Amino acid sequence: MFLLWKYFALGFSALLPLVNPLGSALIFLGLVGAAPIDIYRGLARRIAINTVIFFAVIQLIGSYLLGFFGISLPIVQVSGGMVIAMIAWSLLNQPDSTPSPEKTEAAVPAVTPAEIDSLQQKAFYPFTFPITAGPGCIVVMLTLSVHNEQTTLEDKVLAHVGLFIAVLVLSALIYLCYAYAPKIARTISPATAHGILRVVAFILLCIGVQIAWNGLSDLLTPLLQKS
Repeated sequence: MFLLWKYFALGFSALLPLVNPLGSALIFLGLVGAAPIDIYRGLARRIAINTVIFFAVIQLIGSYLLGFFGISLPIVQVSGGMVIAMIAWSLLNQPDSTPSPEKTEAAVPAVTPAEIDSLQQKAFYPFTFPITAGPGCIVVMLTLSVHNEQTTLEDKVLAHVGLFIAVLVLSALIYLCYAYAPKIARTISPATAHGILRVVAFILLCIGVQIAWNGLSDLLTPLLQKS
């Protein structure tokens, strides 16, 4: 069970600052506009379910995809860890609480209540991808999935279950933030949300450096042994 909760904490802390439910909810609020609360809750439910499916697919086929292209685990650890660290560094130095550009580029003008029907067609794109889970989330989830180096089948299953639980908890946060986005916008200041994000971003930076170091160690050990 320790392994399960270890990967839960690893996955949740790595994905939380990238998904940034509070910041993404502000974008979601601007896109939906003055719609009834039932519309917000219905869309939030669909986006949360889409997010679970999205991450689950990446987690299940990630290692097979790397094998198809002939990419080794240490290379993924080094490159993925560097990407995670770079994302965390940019979050630490972000001047305000605005979300990352990859989430805002897909934003469309705010809609009116008369256009509510078209919102259902946007549940996956752009509401789920890339506003909720952008390309950075794909890199992180892929890296965490192949980072699972457990030797026994039971340990591998526990590690994957831990990551999946992290996705479920994160999706629940997404639902709460999106469903109650109008209320959250009135009660939580952007400065407070950004302060919390900075703390989590520092943890993410440490995780990225650790993953990159593990991969680099695996690459350098055979060379040092030969010399």
